Amino acid sequence: MKYSVDKQEKYAVFTLHEENLNSRLAPELRSEFYKLHSEEIQNVILDLSDVKYVDSSGLSAILSGRRAWEDFGSFIVTGVKSPHVKKLIEISKLDAILTIIPTVEEGIEFVFMEEIERQLNEEE
Repeated sequence: MKYSVDKQEKYAVFTLHEENLNSRLAPELRSEFYKLHSEEIQNVILDLSDVKYVDSSGLSAILSGRRAWEDFGSFIVTGVKSPHVKKLIEISKLDAILTIIPTVEEGIEFVFMEEIERQLNEEE
């Protein structure tokens, strides 16, 4: 699986450099998410800009990432450009579950806003 991870202080951007997120790649993606989680990276931005096709195994791997960060931080999906991927997410109603933001830059802004909100909630 081709990917890159850009780790910063408050987040990591995981960019998948594959056109197909399918049953062949899904287990490895899930494993990489768990590695990031074990490193206590609080926020993950998954960039799917290069992805043109996702099957049910790929969606399951994405949901595994979301579950891993559910009570830990933020899990954001960005770069959903492919009409096929958009439609599959909508049909499976995952657009109501996943935090989907158009670009990585907007995802980073979202992470910082979430961090501020968490800090304010801790102070109350």
